[in-house]
Amino acid sequence: MTTGLDAHVVARQGDFTLDVELAAAAGNVLAVLGPNGAGKSTLLHVLAGLQQLTDGHIRLDGTTIEDPSSGVRVPAQRRGSGLVPQASMLFPHLSALDQVAFGPRHQGASRQDARAEARDWLRRTGLTDLADRRPAQMSGGQARRVAIARALAARPRILLLDEPLAALDVRAVLELRSFLYQHLSDFPGVAVLVTHDALDALVLADQLVVLDGGAVEQSGAPRDVARRPRSAHVAALVGLNLVRGTADGHTVRVQADHGEAVVTSATDNHGEVFASFVPAAVSLHLDEPRGSARNAWPGTVTGLTPQGDAVRVEVGGTVPVLADVTPQAVAELALAPGTPVWASVKATEVQVYSV
Repeated sequence: MTTGLDAHVVARQGDFTLDVELAAAAGNVLAVLGPNGAGKSTLLHVLAGLQQLTDGHIRLDGTTIEDPSSGVRVPAQRRGSGLVPQASMLFPHLSALDQVAFGPRHQGASRQDARAEARDWLRRTGLTDLADRRPAQMSGGQARRVAIARALAARPRILLLDEPLAALDVRAVLELRSFLYQHLSDFPGVAVLVTHDALDALVLADQLVVLDGGAVEQSGAPRDVARRPRSAHVAALVGLNLVRGTADGHTVRVQADHGEAVVTSATDNHGEVFASFVPAAVSLHLDEPRGSARNAWPGTVTGLTPQGDAVRVEVGGTVPVLADVTPQAVAELALAPGTPVWASVKATEVQVYSV
């Protein structure tokens, strides 16, 4: 018997159409990455049975659970799916112990057996200290972990996680990411993780699907997608600079709305290519830098955003660039929106690959 998820999800809502094909083996984590409005939450709701397919099919472990063409639609409560929404949605009147016991109890276990199983899950997930706490007595990160343990205790065939690391402080994100890494690796079914953060996909997922406008823009192993994005949108999501142009030896000629630019690499390439480099490899200068094997492009600062211990600076120009610089550099260069700058990157930092 085929185990895992096989789905072609077509769902229409007003002017928006989601059209996505997914396949994941049992035991795998499939991350779905994309901006707001890409269709990520709609995808989870359809898989969970909370929204109907317009067309296509969903098969889980070789069994069709929804197919409009044949009239098959298994109700949400019988799909064997566990949905963990972003808001956690814990029952406000129940302790963590009884939250986690809810699944086994709902599946027919006695109250005593369900609570015994819940205690075991709390022990396995390191949440025993929270057993008697109600949601109002938990932090956001604690509530998310209890919600995930509650979903796991119901022994779903497919676990659906909607932005589990969103809207938490930095420490809670680190703790929850470690928690997910440990317990998703032990999960025997398919886990579908919706996120807008590429780091979650790189750390937690076996497969990555990037959505935009309801369609798959790129898919593959997370590290392959991160190393070789195939559009500027995907590059931005995974935090890379990307341009497309024509290579002739060590130079890549890039055509843009504001003219032509040249990107120099340390490798020999020919034909239509992508050239990418990380923001941390970019230096910013007030005057044109000089040096061998160095790319330098003029531009204007269009935005600054905190990025961990650095500041991500957006520079517009013929070659749009993201640069990660120190707060000290921002102060020394007096960077602000509208500041004219030169962005530079060494040729050895540029990766070139075929379109």
